[in-house]
Amino acid sequence: MSINFHQKTFKSFVNSDNGEVGEQTLFYYQQQNNVVWAEYSGGTIVKGFLLAKVIENDALDMRYEHINFAGEIRTGLCLSRPEILPDGRIRLHEKWQWTSGDLSSGESIIEEIIQENFVKSGNFA
Repeated sequence: MSINFHQKTFKSFVNSDNGEVGEQTLFYYQQQNNVVWAEYSGGTIVKGFLLAKVIENDALDMRYEHINFAGEIRTGLCLSRPEILPDGRIRLHEKWQWTSGDLSSGESIIEEIIQENFVKSGNFA
């Protein structure tokens, strides 16, 4: 199976306490061949970027960086393992580690959102 991440939007649902991504953070994914990238923002994140390579079983080996509202530049690495939900959306189970600051690690889950439905519900600006 080959998952297509191109033009998908993801929303954070679960994150470790030492993470900065939250429920208001949205990720806008793009893909070309086995290269995936995204911009993200929302919640405590002013602007962030990630760059990933698709590896075995459609997992993403990624690096990320962002600026938070405290003005700090934060960087890290992440391994995201995809799950296809019954409705066809993608859920990413992520294990990450900061490469700046305290170098701690954590886990998170982000899920694909269907923007048309998200906009209609009034949850998307």
